[in-house]
Amino acid sequence: PWAIAFLPDGRALITEKRGRLLIWEPGTEPADIAGLPEVAYGGQGGFGDVVLHPDFGSNSRLYLSYAEPGSGRLAGAAVAQARLDLDGLQLLELDVIWRQEPKVTGGGHYGHRIAFDDDGFLWISSGERQKFDPSQDMTSNLGKIVRLNDDGSVPADNPFAGDDPIAAQIWSLGHRNPLGIAFDANGQLWNVEMGPRGGDELNRVERGANYGYPIVSNGNHYNGRDIPDHFTRPEFAAPIVFWDPVISPSSLLFYDGSEFPQWQGNAFISGLSSQSLVRIEFTDQGAQEAERFSMGARIRGVVQGPDGALWLLEDGGRGSQGRLLRLSRDE
Repeated sequence: PWAIAFLPDGRALITEKRGRLLIWEPGTEPADIAGLPEVAYGGQGGFGDVVLHPDFGSNSRLYLSYAEPGSGRLAGAAVAQARLDLDGLQLLELDVIWRQEPKVTGGGHYGHRIAFDDDGFLWISSGERQKFDPSQDMTSNLGKIVRLNDDGSVPADNPFAGDDPIAAQIWSLGHRNPLGIAFDANGQLWNVEMGPRGGDELNRVERGANYGYPIVSNGNHYNGRDIPDHFTRPEFAAPIVFWDPVISPSSLLFYDGSEFPQWQGNAFISGLSSQSLVRIEFTDQGAQEAERFSMGARIRGVVQGPDGALWLLEDGGRGSQGRLLRLSRDE
């Protein structure tokens, strides 16, 4: 499993990386949704995120991200919109509205988390596909965070909207593998991304900002070669929190539910290699890790359910069982 989204009726949609979309109701077996696109499964690639349109109650539209096969061994992330037919358990009118450019070889760092803001803009995190330099290349949307209208067109007020069509999509650059994006209560966008060997990051995502990868990072290359730290290049935006050793962040949530009122306004990060759920507190001075819950398995995603509970998806590989977990208050 990779992502979960709750429907207004309390049922949930769950994506599976191999290319399945399930609908699940507590107490029942999940059922398959038909009409999915072909996915490029392998490595970190496959079916990804699922997010409802802000007006889903009236238009039944949702958004999916996935690794899309190209010619030969090429692949790249894509985002499609579709209409969910709950009676027929199928997707209708599937339309790809965004693609990573260019498609490249390899199976890593797709990113492809999706979020909507309160104004109805669509945000997409795009990994640099383990190719390093595209993060700084404005003719590529790899290693970027992208802001679009809900139909995939480019908002006229994007920071680089006057440049070429790819640059026009970009809100921020210099990212490595951003696997979580979420808005806080004030409408500020944040992201979490995997650093290299050390240097996982929580970033406040600012308009037109450059976060420096691969020129700077608070980690090093996997072969041990040094990457200059952020403080050496103040023109690049530095993370608000970084981790070394890493937590391997996989998703990000800002909590506003009633199940845990003491945590309202906190953020939660799911962790893969750390096999944990990390709680972040915010102050006027910034942010810090406040608590880490050991889950005993790689955690792929965390969302807030309609009941205010925290719902977690275990990763299905490396010893994890791929379970759906519900965390609630002890009574």
